[in-house]
Amino acid sequence: MQASQPVSTVSPAIAVRNPRSGKDDYEFTPPTDSELAARCQALRQEQMAWREAGLAARIAVMRRFADALEAQREPLVQALSIDTGRVSVAAGEIVSAARNIRRWCERAPAIVTTVEFDSKIMPTLRVAHQLVPYPLVGVISPWNFPMALSLIDSVPALLAGCAVLVKPSEVTPRFAPPLRAIIRSVPELARVFDIIAGGRETGAALVANVDVVCFTGSVATGRKVAVAAASHFIPAFLELGGKDPVVVLASANLEQASDGILRSSCLASGQACLAVERIYAHESIHDRLVELLVEKSKRIRLNYPDINDGQVGPMIFDRQADIIDAQLDDAVAKGAVIRCGGKSLSLGGGRYVPATVVTGVDHGMTLMTEETFGPVTPVMKFRNVDEAVALANDSIYGLSGAVFAGTLEEARAVAERINAGGMSLNDAGLTRETYEAEKNSFGYSGIGGSRHGDAGLLRFFRKKALLAQRGVPARI
Repeated sequence: MQASQPVSTVSPAIAVRNPRSGKDDYEFTPPTDSELAARCQALRQEQMAWREAGLAARIAVMRRFADALEAQREPLVQALSIDTGRVSVAAGEIVSAARNIRRWCERAPAIVTTVEFDSKIMPTLRVAHQLVPYPLVGVISPWNFPMALSLIDSVPALLAGCAVLVKPSEVTPRFAPPLRAIIRSVPELARVFDIIAGGRETGAALVANVDVVCFTGSVATGRKVAVAAASHFIPAFLELGGKDPVVVLASANLEQASDGILRSSCLASGQACLAVERIYAHESIHDRLVELLVEKSKRIRLNYPDINDGQVGPMIFDRQADIIDAQLDDAVAKGAVIRCGGKSLSLGGGRYVPATVVTGVDHGMTLMTEETFGPVTPVMKFRNVDEAVALANDSIYGLSGAVFAGTLEEARAVAERINAGGMSLNDAGLTRETYEAEKNSFGYSGIGGSRHGDAGLLRFFRKKALLAQRGVPARI
């Protein structure tokens, strides 16, 4: 009998599409399950020394990491530009990441404090809380802001004393090698922090090998991550989809409102979880607001053929263009009117969606109810504030939103009634700058507390109680 051949453990290479050319011009080989498990084990072994070094030592290392990101930025910017088809936003990711590291270094000492108190129930009992970091945190990051969102959870976890392994999206993995090189330029950090590119199988294997998982992405995939985490009895922190509403009241400054709406709608080609995706305008100012949005949208240019010229880049994930086209077709079939822009364009192999304004929309259209993730601005009339609030809250999502009004007090009164984790007043998209919003508080937009407030750091600790009996133990 012929001997059976051993089964190969080599993972097949994954091809990566260039969003500007439409061609597969890069590939990488993901780790096998055993290779991933070995790397996780190595990180675990180094984590205790990292934890015992103390917060001050970790802060010093992380500050060196921020310096290294800035000093060695060029290979990162180049890789991110190819991954995403844009330059200025790619460069901004490094600026944002370095700033975020330094912010956490400044804030961490005030957050990580020892709490002790006397029990009010048992006068002789002294209670102390010990914060024990989870040994290994797994981060599964998305494709829209590849590097910035790979670090947004990693940085506080590292400062907490955890080891961290990141799996970036297989759609945008080119930045992983230059980021790994920067990490390895800080030896203490390299012992507890690594990034390994892989596909869905790698993500599933990661969940099985860590103590906490952080995921950013779609609701559908987030649900799978949550189920897998539950099966392993580990916490899952998820930031998922959004369908951010903007309410524009009759008293609003429409020049400012239109500027804020379009910046949020078209920044990064609308490929941001905090992008504005549905506008509710009071009937008295609806037509004027639409005029301004159309006029200004026509001045927003595609960054084709010159990547350095224009504000809207290609769809990073080309299937997103199909989703946007389908939503626009559905809206038009049901009576909506495209006032400018329109369906995706194929240019040089890339898929581009121009800045688009749509009117005559309602909640019977997928454009108003499902995540668009593109530079599309649908505008719907409302008659009174109660109707506006009801429309804004008629969603399975609750990530963030905005209100424009004549005064901040008027805007706040409406914002307090809208179900979202963070609300911008007289601007849009400010929650990307906030430190305290519980952005995952409502609907299907996620699980877990803020990434920026105290919870963003404290979630990476187990809280242990130390109960000291200063008297005599009670008898049975």
